[in-house]
Amino acid sequence: MSPVAIVTGGSSGIGMQTALSLRQRGCRVYELSRREKQTEGIEHLHCDVSDEVQFRKTVEAVRQREGRVDILVNNAGFGISGAAEFTDNDAARRLLDVNLFGMVNGCKAVIPIMRAQGCGRIVNLSSVAAPCAIPFQSWYSVSKSAVSTYSAALANELRPFGITVTSILPGDIRTGFTAARAKNSEGDQIYAGRIARSVATMEHDEQNGMDPAVAGRYIAAIALRPSVKPEYTIGLKYKFFVLLARLLPCRIKNWIIGQMYAK
Repeated sequence: MSPVAIVTGGSSGIGMQTALSLRQRGCRVYELSRREKQTEGIEHLHCDVSDEVQFRKTVEAVRQREGRVDILVNNAGFGISGAAEFTDNDAARRLLDVNLFGMVNGCKAVIPIMRAQGCGRIVNLSSVAAPCAIPFQSWYSVSKSAVSTYSAALANELRPFGITVTSILPGDIRTGFTAARAKNSEGDQIYAGRIARSVATMEHDEQNGMDPAVAGRYIAAIALRPSVKPEYTIGLKYKFFVLLARLLPCRIKNWIIGQMYAK
């Protein structure tokens, strides 16, 4: 029986490449997003992940059609940038509604189905920006730190039911995520141009980053493993960065990040 997989934010970038890789590995794949885009071999379902009721109904529609849901990849998300001082709280809430609560909504929708099956795999996309808090992108780092923490706690809660949970931390990936970032330059003069320089550095790194197809294949492979660790980082360079972030004293770690993104 082919595993049934749901991928959110699968109309482009990492999500699309993950969906394609899962399909190539023999899965029946449903892609959930607000963008109407059909990809051969992948079933598109319109869904706003920040709407808990709509997400639950969409997942239930997949279960009714397929009889089960084996894999959920919570990938949907976006970024905002700007000084924390000048970031509107409503903009931060919109980010959390998608990046954090969109993931929560997906987990809550599939857990009863997977528990009844006695098995299931949930993969939540975090970021290297979780252990390495990025200045002038504070709310993105906050959202991804929350994803990692939620995933680790959820893994222990669901283990007795045969449901495994992991988070995956990508680094810089060459996708449309960069162009879609909501940028707020307010206060840049006060911050002596550091906001613009920080965002420009990040965008340069992203556009010279990993091919999303590589990331998609990695995520698909993790989603289909018999067992998983609580967390994975994509790419040797970023594995090294995450290891340093956890080993170095906090002050030294933050100084290094500041030299990279806050000068």
